[in-house]
Amino acid sequence: MNSTRHRWGAALFVGACLVLWTGGVAAQEPLSWGTMQSEIRAREPTPSTRIEYGPGLNRFGELRVPFGPGPHPVAIVIHGGCWLSIADLSYMRPLATELGRLEWATWTLEFNRIDQGEGSWPGILDDVAAGADHLREIADEHGLDLGRVVAVGHSSGGHLALWLAARGSANEGAAHGRSEDAGPLAIHGVVGLAPVTGLEDFQARSDRCGSGIVDRLIGSSPGASRRGSPGDSVLYQNRLSATDPERMLPLGVDQLLVFGGEDRIVPPAHGGAWRRRGEAAGDTVAVEVIPGAGHFELVAPWTEHWTDVEVAIRGFLYGLKSGV
Repeated sequence: MNSTRHRWGAALFVGACLVLWTGGVAAQEPLSWGTMQSEIRAREPTPSTRIEYGPGLNRFGELRVPFGPGPHPVAIVIHGGCWLSIADLSYMRPLATELGRLEWATWTLEFNRIDQGEGSWPGILDDVAAGADHLREIADEHGLDLGRVVAVGHSSGGHLALWLAARGSANEGAAHGRSEDAGPLAIHGVVGLAPVTGLEDFQARSDRCGSGIVDRLIGSSPGASRRGSPGDSVLYQNRLSATDPERMLPLGVDQLLVFGGEDRIVPPAHGGAWRRRGEAAGDTVAVEVIPGAGHFELVAPWTEHWTDVEVAIRGFLYGLKSGV
């Protein structure tokens, strides 16, 4: 697919937001998780259809389909929260509503997280993959165009969106959740809103999810060999190769990554490192930093930064939708 250049927007999500200080002077406080939750509770969500893609409480999605004749392009929307149950899909509903105004159907996924019994590795990956692949089961009934599918993820959900795009690569480690018959659902582009990209780079740059969150995600630790268990070190590397999109490059799809200039959870430098590696591997990666935005503004359409976010997303999705 030919690439187009767009303006991007910013924000991020994880678990707690602090007042930021620059040079001893208090900067404007970015939107906090608590404030955003209060705003969301005060707003009526747009109607959606809840559809289960598997058994259990957390294997379902919310489908929103625009008015008008289809088939409609589809955005798979994936929430963040450090891969933990501190957050659920509810905070992504305003974003899904805005994507609907851009005439995209949205399939907002819920899934088991790593602190829930069935979410430990590779359960979280299997759930997200199964949720994405379930679009095949509902596409005809709801007028969905599976030839135009984009994965949209925020924070740790950005990692899962990139991972979904990587599933179709030749990397055998990405096989989790694949259908034996049809293979993984094709993803045609990724929108990462303050996305976690390279897992080891993220863990080195931020402890906002906990210093060992990546180890928890993959259920292993790189320090195992130093404790005399070389087999555990091999396990860690194998699982990292199956979970980290950086080790699956190139993804083969265009990517838009948006970061907040004041984000201290997933800093803009994290996106810059991903872009360099992605472009070296042959991918088209655009990164935009929104001055003054923090971690959550990217998924908060009522904030002053949303115009920049919308311009970025609109341009990128237009390119995917029209094939330019």
